[in-house]
Amino acid sequence: MIFIVDDDKSVSRGISLLLNSAGYLVKPFENVKDLLQAEDIKTPGCILLDIFLGEESGLELQDIIQNKFRNIPIIFLTGHGDIPMSVQALKKGAIDFLQKSVDDKNLLKAVDEALKTSQVLVNIQLEKDRCMELIDSLTTREREILRFVIKGMLNKQIAAELNIAEHTVKLHRGRITEKLGVKSVPELISIVERSNIE
Repeated sequence: MIFIVDDDKSVSRGISLLLNSAGYLVKPFENVKDLLQAEDIKTPGCILLDIFLGEESGLELQDIIQNKFRNIPIIFLTGHGDIPMSVQALKKGAIDFLQKSVDDKNLLKAVDEALKTSQVLVNIQLEKDRCMELIDSLTTREREILRFVIKGMLNKQIAAELNIAEHTVKLHRGRITEKLGVKSVPELISIVERSNIE
C-alpha cells in the first residue's frame, strides 16, 4: 500500500493514477492527522509525504510518522525543497527526497526501493514477534533459568544461585529447549536477542 499525503488534490490524483497503473494500491490523505488515525499497517508499504502541508511541515512530523509506522519508509515530495532540507530528511531515515513535478521513472524507482526496504523491516518485525511469543510461552521460573543459561552458567551454578536442586534445573532446561524448539545455547541466545527482552 502506498500512502500519499499531499494537500494538493491534483498532485495527489496524478501520482495515484501513475502508481495505480503500475499495479500499486494507493490511499491518499490531505494531512498527516488523517494518516496517523489510520490503522497500524502490518504489510509492506511506503508514504509519499509532501514537505509543505499548509501550516504543517512534513519534516517536523517525520519522527511522529516514523514512530507510528515503523516499517513504512517515507519518500518526501516538495515543490520548494532545498539541500539542507533534503539532508535533514535523509539523515532522519527518509528513503528519498524528490522535487515536484517528479519524473515518473524516478518516482517508481524510489517507491520500488522503499517497498523493498519495507519488506525487510516487516520480515524483521515478524521474526521478532515470533521470538517474543516463544519467550512468552515460558513460565516465570523458566525465564529466570533461561537468563542464567544464556550467560553460560552450568546447571550446578544455576541451582546454587536459585537454591534449587540441579535435577530441577535440568528439567526446566529441557522444557525451555522444547518450548523454544532449539537444541543449543547459541540458538537460545539468538531467540532472546531477536525478541529484544531485557
